[in-house]
Amino acid sequence: MRSLTGLLSSRCREVEGVPLFARLIDKRISAYQRELVEIHYAEVENMYRQMRGWRHDYRSHIQVLKAHAARGDLEAIQAYLDELEKGLSAVETVVKTGNAMADAILNSKISLARSKGIRVQADAQVPVEMRISPLDLCVVLGNLFDNAIEASLLLPEGERLIRLYVDMKGTQLYISITNFTAGKKQIGRFRTTKGEGHGFGLLRIDAIVERMGGYLSRNSEDGAFTTEILIPQGAD
Repeated sequence: MRSLTGLLSSRCREVEGVPLFARLIDKRISAYQRELVEIHYAEVENMYRQMRGWRHDYRSHIQVLKAHAARGDLEAIQAYLDELEKGLSAVETVVKTGNAMADAILNSKISLARSKGIRVQADAQVPVEMRISPLDLCVVLGNLFDNAIEASLLLPEGERLIRLYVDMKGTQLYISITNFTAGKKQIGRFRTTKGEGHGFGLLRIDAIVERMGGYLSRNSEDGAFTTEILIPQGAD
């Protein structure tokens, strides 16, 4: 009788171990994603502070330029304008969605893509207040971009392009991201090529969309891969 009890207890631990292990993995991934989001958010907040400082100094810059102009010193004017241009470029964001957290992740990923020779065309408008949490939004946008960057790197540099569109459609947040691919048309379940352990990004996107009662479509044809997502933002 004791051996049967021991066997049942062992089986229970095995059964319980699967969801427990999955929860631990998910917790670690969530912590990692949260850390990345916080870093990106801090970077964009710093950009905003620098931009506010630049605007505050605007009058001083004008006075300096006027002084150089009064002396007819065109070289000094040119040099000063060059310095201002460098300073502005350092704090200029690529995408201004209206949502600071979305700006953080998108500008970070767009900067990463362009550093790898990938052209990015982005048109994004995101409400400040939404039903989807900032963390979930960044998980979705970040993983979509990571997958698009990964696929784009398989193409010659001149053919690499990612198109992003984000906006509200009625009461739903619409997200569409397209990248050109080197592979043939895919049918069925789409998998990551990053190897074992790296498919969590796709699974997390699917889980968030399902939990929010949204819609997700993945389509690969004509040399392009597109993911479209609709996430309801109305009250529960």
